[in-house]
Formats: sequence, C-alpha cells, structure tokens
Amino acid sequence: MIKHDRTIIHVEVKDTREHFYFGSAAAMFDDSRVKHLLKIKYQTFRTKRVSENNPYENEFVIVRKGNLNTIDHHLVV
Repeated sequence: MIKHDRTIIHVEVKDTREHFYFGSAAAMFDDSRVKHLLKIKYQTFRTKRVSENNPYENEFVIVRKGNLNTIDHHLVV
C-alpha cells in the first residue's frame, strides 16, 4: 500500500472549543467563521511558518499544521 501525506490545517477556537479542518491556508482564509478570528492577513500568516511544533496562536484561536495520512485505494489489491 502506498501512503500519501496531505497537508491539513487544524483550527481550534478557544472560547467555543470548535474545531475546523482545512486542506490549505487559502481554504482557511476563505471560511468567514475562521477568517475574522485570525486577526492577520493571509500573506502575513504564510510568513509565520506554522507547523506541528510551531502553531500560530492569538487570543481567539490556535492553528496547527500537520499531515493527514491516506492510502491510494486504486493500488490496494
């Protein structure tokens, strides 16, 4: 089985404990529920180098970036 790693961005809203998952930073900024909580612009966020060990955090959210492991089902016999 061949695994493919896909980027996933996890957003945790601090006051409501809601969790949102996105496939890219651009998708995250396209979601109005999350965009206004980030309090920074897209280009600024991209310079933050968010990763599993280096989350972005402000008073409203914690944003973590990681990998989602998947299997290519076309190759599974």
